[in-house]
Amino acid sequence: MTDQQYRPGGFRLLPPVVKNLLIINGLFFLATITLEKIYGINLDKILGLYYFGSPNFRPYQLVTYMFLHGDPMHIIYNMFALWMFGYLLENVWGPKRFLTFYMVTGIGAGAVQLFAMWIDFSSIQSAAMAYSQNPSLDGFILFVKKHYPNYYEYQDTIRNFITQWSMSPGDPQNAAQSVEYVRQLIALQMDTVTIGASGAVFGILLAFGMMFPNMYIYIWFFFPIKAKYFVIGYGLIELISGISHNPSDNVAHFAHLGGMLIGFFLILYWRKKKIY
Repeated sequence: MTDQQYRPGGFRLLPPVVKNLLIINGLFFLATITLEKIYGINLDKILGLYYFGSPNFRPYQLVTYMFLHGDPMHIIYNMFALWMFGYLLENVWGPKRFLTFYMVTGIGAGAVQLFAMWIDFSSIQSAAMAYSQNPSLDGFILFVKKHYPNYYEYQDTIRNFITQWSMSPGDPQNAAQSVEYVRQLIALQMDTVTIGASGAVFGILLAFGMMFPNMYIYIWFFFPIKAKYFVIGYGLIELISGISHNPSDNVAHFAHLGGMLIGFFLILYWRKKKIY
């Protein structure tokens, strides 16, 4: 490439896979709103990705979750990024290879997210088992503060229960109730659903940075930065956010990282095989 600048110029270049992905995601978004409003059907609960320990998990969700979005800004950001970084890649790779890359990174992102959840749940379930064998008020407060800080700070039911228990610390019913609350918190977390094309989009972003490392991206259309630095920076942000584990941000950071990781190894494989 001789042009070292990349500035979005509008939706004029729409290769077939990018165009169809935009349409399909848009249709799913409209279907989600329509079915919920008219028939009370929540597509997120059917097609969104659940933890494999949840009774709501189905293997096909590893594919379907990436076509769902939670709100207009969610889908707008993802679809804009898909077009912004994807149309050039599709023109270079061709439709078949681009679609393969998109689907593999999307599915891989979901698998990495499940793996990250498994690591998280393993430690929580071990702590819950230890607590159930020796329940106490201090132990309950410590467990909720550590693993479910949002519930400790904002959930009146939990706070009221702690107040009630502190008034009668020797009541065995409170200890038994605390064990049940711990079980309910874990079950509620297992029913957290992951949706969105972000994992696949982050894979596309990674591919763009590897294919065109010195091409400039204009952040907010004004601030130029080379693609390789943009990708590295974004990856570090996601890594730090994922490790810090702030439940209130409601973002599947490890799915984003998973899309980038799977995309990285897929491109290395293609380069080794001299596929492109």
